[in-house]
Amino acid sequence: MAISRTSLKVISLYTGVGGLDFGFEAVGFKTAVAVEMDPAACRTIRLNRNWPMIEGDISAISTREILQAGRLKVGEAAVLIAGPPCQPFSKSGYWVNGDTRRLDDPRSKTLDAFLRVLRGARPKSFLLENVYGLAYEGKDEGLKLLIDGIRRVNRATGDNYSVAWQMLNAADYGVPQTRERIFIVGSRDGREFDFPPPSHTDHIAPADLFLRTLAPHVPAWDAIGDLPRPRDEQTLTVRGKWGALLPTIPEGQNYLWHTNRRGGMPLFGWRTRYWSFLLKLSKRRPSWTIQAQPGAAIGPFHWENRRLTSKEMCRLQTFPEDIRFDCGRTEVQRMLGNAVPALLAEVIAGKMAEQFFGRKPIKRPTLLPTPKRPIPPEEEPGTVPKQYLKYVGNHADHPGERRKP
Repeated sequence: MAISRTSLKVISLYTGVGGLDFGFEAVGFKTAVAVEMDPAACRTIRLNRNWPMIEGDISAISTREILQAGRLKVGEAAVLIAGPPCQPFSKSGYWVNGDTRRLDDPRSKTLDAFLRVLRGARPKSFLLENVYGLAYEGKDEGLKLLIDGIRRVNRATGDNYSVAWQMLNAADYGVPQTRERIFIVGSRDGREFDFPPPSHTDHIAPADLFLRTLAPHVPAWDAIGDLPRPRDEQTLTVRGKWGALLPTIPEGQNYLWHTNRRGGMPLFGWRTRYWSFLLKLSKRRPSWTIQAQPGAAIGPFHWENRRLTSKEMCRLQTFPEDIRFDCGRTEVQRMLGNAVPALLAEVIAGKMAEQFFGRKPIKRPTLLPTPKRPIPPEEEPGTVPKQYLKYVGNHADHPGERRKP
């Protein structure tokens, strides 16, 4: 049975700066209550939306308190959405430490909190987002915990929550950013969720009739190419030991340009640095993943050899155009780097509304960037400064293989 637009109420946990919520909002859902412990994120939400907010640690907040704040009865919410902290399952943790503590990490208890609210609130459906490290082969205990926990919820409540999960790349759905995340979706009545098929691709093969139905990936230029040069450009300068090397790297390249396998100088060994080290955007390709807490030389950086502005990061995350902040750029990047691209959330929310609540299919997402043409030619890379010439040499490659999901 179709449910009216006004009754599509959302319980939002680990709301952050609202990436999931903005996507669901674009489809017609309404955040009835949001729970977030980060003060900067809560201030930002209050500045932009009038959603009832509970500011605090979810472990100390009862489900009854959440329902009361949202003026909801048990079973009334259309959907429970959550993007719990992902550090215990992150790819970065593997690269730095060789492994992570995962379920031994106290931060992984956020999964238990999600299950507790699911059991107590009994929403008609749910969506949980996390890094794809949650489902690494041989390291998927977090995913198993969730699936087993949902089975326990069903036994305790008599409900029949289904579970469907899939790793999605935001760029495959029109987001001008490559960002891979796991999404877990379920319905209380047992209906299996069919994830939306990709609408965009970076593999355009004219002879392939199927691929010809897909649009090319949205490039970063379509998102930020029309923005003026920032007035505070000096504050966006990339500093530190390697900052002056950034202008010598072509668009769409990273430090690997300066190895013996690429066209620059042999300053580094192959794959001896983190991928985002000296990573620069290309006008013609989606951005790489916006990092929440990057180091001094960790990108992605603008093709103008500077850090991205808050507005540019919002555009690359496909946030609504009217979003405002009352904090510094570092805080903005931390919040945006932890957020779900709002367009991807809109696409998934649209499918949930269609499959679970009888809504009509969405023809074109409202948050999809409008193409901006023509795309200017690439910037010419500069000459390597003298201070880096002492690093020229025969550097050894990284000895290990990349971990794969």
